[in-house]
Amino acid sequence: MAKRAAEDNEPQTLKAGERPVADSGLAEGEEFEDEFEDEFESEDEILEAGVDGRPDEEREAEEKAAGAMDVDQETFIPGRHKLDAGQTLAPDLSTYEMLHTLEPTWPCLSFDIVKDNLGDDRKSYPATVYAVAGTQAAQGREKDNQIMVMKLSGLSRNDKANNIDSDDEDDDDEEYTDPVLETKSIPLTATTNRIRAHQSPQSNSSTPPTTITAAMQESGDVLIHDITPHLQSFDTPGFQIPQTASKPRSTIRAHKKNEGYALDWSPLVPAGKLLTGDSAGTIFATTRTEGGGFVTDTNAFTGHTGSVEELQWSPNERNVFASASSDGTVKIWDARSKSRKYAISVQVSDSDANVLSWSHQTPHLLASGHDDGTWSVWDLRQWKSPDAAAKSKPVAHFNFHLGQITSVEWHPTDDSIVSVCSADNTLTLWDLAVELDDEESKYTADVKDVPPQLLFVHYMDQVKEAHWHPQIPGTVMATGNSGFGVFKTISV
Repeated sequence: MAKRAAEDNEPQTLKAGERPVADSGLAEGEEFEDEFEDEFESEDEILEAGVDGRPDEEREAEEKAAGAMDVDQETFIPGRHKLDAGQTLAPDLSTYEMLHTLEPTWPCLSFDIVKDNLGDDRKSYPATVYAVAGTQAAQGREKDNQIMVMKLSGLSRNDKANNIDSDDEDDDDEEYTDPVLETKSIPLTATTNRIRAHQSPQSNSSTPPTTITAAMQESGDVLIHDITPHLQSFDTPGFQIPQTASKPRSTIRAHKKNEGYALDWSPLVPAGKLLTGDSAGTIFATTRTEGGGFVTDTNAFTGHTGSVEELQWSPNERNVFASASSDGTVKIWDARSKSRKYAISVQVSDSDANVLSWSHQTPHLLASGHDDGTWSVWDLRQWKSPDAAAKSKPVAHFNFHLGQITSVEWHPTDDSIVSVCSADNTLTLWDLAVELDDEESKYTADVKDVPPQLLFVHYMDQVKEAHWHPQIPGTVMATGNSGFGVFKTISV
């Protein structure tokens, strides 16, 4: 920095109220500039004007209005509509009661929500969600993979939603905070294709329920972990996770080197009973013993001619499960069968059958999602015999999505609501109870070719999987390329 030379003249001594006066007068044509000319005093108030003689707030408001971004309020559906040059896609916040995104270090192909002790039917904010997920680290960084046990807290309500009553008595008690993602990690050496959690009941009121996870690895192994201490550490000050907690309680190697995506714990076996399926078309059952160990029956269930993509136990029959396969079929099995052969087989699609979901409210309804972007709902009462099942037709069939279906799940308490994820970067919510009358328009929200059952379209980059939260009605959590999204719409 250059130094400034000291002035030769002595500083002027001023009396109170005086201003310094230059030694020389003003040159011809110059005017004296008063640095305080922008301040006006009146008897009532003092107004400080901005650079153009007007108050800053007034000027800034006008500039903001003049330069405000034009918002197109017309319905936009990804894949069907295109953005014009300079346009960007943003969610309409008036349609979300809650909307949050959280980005971990690596994306996750699969996750599961863990039930907590904060109560059922929760409607207050900020909300808290516990979950577990398996990462997909970049190629060459496989040793960075992990199982993430997560606590998502500070999930505030969106006050811009249309259906929120500003006079709600609970508003004053709610905190509006930034979302927080806390994680506890279990190191892995491979990508997790699918992960599911199972919770055994509490042995007594002083101990938490035991929460175990099964993670199907890209390597073909299935790792079973006890994540109970990881969950405890979030809410118990000073709690130390034992070093042994990162070690699997059991490793299922029955699939050998055949990777898979199909995995499900039985909801009717409290101790824990697990189904796993692989790309070779084989299915294995693993049971938890009284001593806490795990035993896999190496006599596999066979019958699919393609990869087993999805498995789900029946919600009301202890020994019945369903499978979906790349051979385009959904098969129903009896786990007690000594032959290990399926009981019913239905060709649900000419393409791969990627996912399925069994309704917990109406157990005779089953939904299947397919590689061609379609999804269907089946009435299992029509599958009483192999011949009847082979001739059955879906009670509902939707050809809306433009990419393969990657997830489908019934609402836990409403037997007409279904969530669907697709490779077209959308997560949609559907209400199967809606019917289109002959007199009604075939245009939904001024958009052509949209089924009237479609409630909501949520954009999410490369969305893979979504689950309804069983204790926070209408809340959906999803995973995709950009991380996790947690939202609740005004539609459900």
